[in-house]
Amino acid sequence: MYFENQFFAYKMNLSRRDFLVLTALSSVNTAILKSQNKLSMNNSAKTKIKPARLRKNDLVGVVAPGTAVPDPDDILRAQEILANLELRWRFSESITRGTNYRSRSVGERLDELMKMFTDPEIRGIFCIRGGYGSAQLLDKIDYSIISSNPKIFLGYSDITALHIAINKFTGLITFHGPVLLSPFTPYTFNNLKNVLFGMSAEPLIRNPIETNAIRASHPIRTIREGTAEGIVIGGNLSIICSLLGTPYEYDYKDALLLLEDVQEEPYRIDRMLNHLRLAGKLNQVRGIAFGECKDCLPSSPSVWDFSLGEVLDYYFKPLNVPSFYGLCIGHTPDQATIAIGARAILDAKTGTLQYLESVVD
Repeated sequence: MYFENQFFAYKMNLSRRDFLVLTALSSVNTAILKSQNKLSMNNSAKTKIKPARLRKNDLVGVVAPGTAVPDPDDILRAQEILANLELRWRFSESITRGTNYRSRSVGERLDELMKMFTDPEIRGIFCIRGGYGSAQLLDKIDYSIISSNPKIFLGYSDITALHIAINKFTGLITFHGPVLLSPFTPYTFNNLKNVLFGMSAEPLIRNPIETNAIRASHPIRTIREGTAEGIVIGGNLSIICSLLGTPYEYDYKDALLLLEDVQEEPYRIDRMLNHLRLAGKLNQVRGIAFGECKDCLPSSPSVWDFSLGEVLDYYFKPLNVPSFYGLCIGHTPDQATIAIGARAILDAKTGTLQYLESVVD
């Protein structure tokens, strides 16, 4: 190739500088085309894949794709959850090293994640925490390996980035649910076990049964009544918006969009929903559920004095699709486990999500 380019340069009477620039551009274009072809191939070949359900004494891998967990007490807390699920565990080697995502290289975090997928003994992959940094792995992952080795993948918050990419490029159903350092109330624990162990053929996702007869602990506020059927997508709103305009964004067409966030002022929620609107995503979906948004209140003094409820009404009511607020997903002690990529019916009046298919094999 080098001699061919030298001959080409000679014939065209190019300067050495022009020749080097031309050669460099040719190499860059080749790399870009290879990357685009890989993504296109993975995306076009996508079919729905259901992971195998978990069973008692299964071995699960525990990873931290973003931030590490240096506190040994946190490791003990994670082990307690796994023991109560009657599972065995294997932690990734670097999971306790350092205090932030930079303590471990992208390559190291990527390698540990992919080893969990390729290890035939591992039946599921649980994230120990979210934090920050998972999105750095997206363009390094070989998604064909995940397609060939499908298994349960669980996490939320920063892990949303991996849910989106895995959903788009493999079709594997993944699970937006608690990380191992989540509070794990009885509702959270039982819902997780019900979904991942396949104890319900077609899971019904609803908030905990109310015990307060005076005022609901987990109220559902219907924004626009109705029911809608579609493929469930969603996760952390901040992460979802950060990936708009990249190859790693959801397919929103005819989907049921579930959103959640935490400690975001209403004006910031407004900014992100407006981002989705301007990107043409909100008008593609069939239904929307917004999770309990803990500490999403205006500061004092606030940049903008609208409440969260007013923001949601402003963006969701004009869409003319079923929508509601208050589903227990994401950053809330009582947390439902949601199957990303499975078909369901959203009921905005009852605030429920009824799956129409099994989410595990």
